[in-house]
Amino acid sequence: MECSLSIRVRYNECDPMGVVHHATYPIWFEMGRTELLRKQGLSYKNIEEEGVYFVVSTLKVKYHAPARYDDELTLITKCIEQRKATLYHSYELKRGETLLTKGETFIACVDKNGQVQQIPSCINSICQ
Repeated sequence: MECSLSIRVRYNECDPMGVVHHATYPIWFEMGRTELLRKQGLSYKNIEEEGVYFVVSTLKVKYHAPARYDDELTLITKCIEQRKATLYHSYELKRGETLLTKGETFIACVDKNGQVQQIPSCINSICQ
């Protein structure tokens, strides 16, 4: 399953030279995951109301080229693998055909106390 998200780089996401700050990319990745869930008819809000939470346990980002203020970007988010209590996502951020950034996250399913739990069967097909 994959989702495409258009992003226009905002001024507040950049350093004084107009280059996107490195800490902005994980925020965009989260936006991609959220939209991927919506594409499947799910939402983090509803999932959390059921006492199910997803937390980032691993984040990898590889920067290939800078994104700059007012760039129009496309983020491709894919759910690659689902295990009992984790999800593995990949990300590609492009400006046109130019690859700017690749990323990966492992997301753990936890309860309201932060204890790892199995992904409930009602949302068990996130990566399909």
